[in-house]
Amino acid sequence: MSSHVVIAEGLTRVYQEESVPVHALRGVDFSIASGEFVSLSGPSGSGKSTLLNIVGGLDRQDQGTISLDGEELTPLSEGDLAALRLKKIGFVFQAYNLVPVLSAAENVEFILQLQGVGAKERRERAIQALSSLGLNELEDRRPGEMSGGQQQRVAIARAIVTNPVLLLADEPSANLDSSTTDELMQLLRNLNENQGMTIVTATHDPMVMGYAKRQVHLRDGTVERDEVAAS
Repeated sequence: MSSHVVIAEGLTRVYQEESVPVHALRGVDFSIASGEFVSLSGPSGSGKSTLLNIVGGLDRQDQGTISLDGEELTPLSEGDLAALRLKKIGFVFQAYNLVPVLSAAENVEFILQLQGVGAKERRERAIQALSSLGLNELEDRRPGEMSGGQQQRVAIARAIVTNPVLLLADEPSANLDSSTTDELMQLLRNLNENQGMTIVTATHDPMVMGYAKRQVHLRDGTVERDEVAAS
């Protein structure tokens, strides 16, 4: 198995907006080693979310290659890509994407149900994941009964309950105040340092960037800077 979770070479992505080509990525070379905590940053339109989506198998490049955990993604069918995402990638979105009619525990269990995990094990793993994020007393609450920070932590519990190879967070602080963002990023740092989880965030928030050990700054679809943060 490769020590690199992600290896991308020559990634190019062009969108059409009202028949005008928009170059989101221009020949990006990018890799992520196992256990890294990486921040993708850059102004709006820099390509950071496009790169995150291609790494996560949610979008496809027009040119170049991308592999995850040693498996090349380009030849995979949509069904195979979906199966790979379910098995190997945890996603945290800025909109949380929780199911409103399900409790916190049921939201976390849902992805395990898709994986075919039995009911008893599902519940045990969901409660353990919630507990690890300080949510053990909120397991029966629905999203509408929780704060934004609590909902985001449930989303993280759902993302990590499958023990993914890679955790991707797109603008994780978008709907949170600075205090809650700080708590959230401490949780992600703990997951990275204590469990060795490989984490990539796409963000324009300097506070979120500051928690990553490596900062990749994009501009106009290219990598402008790639530097390890001072410890």
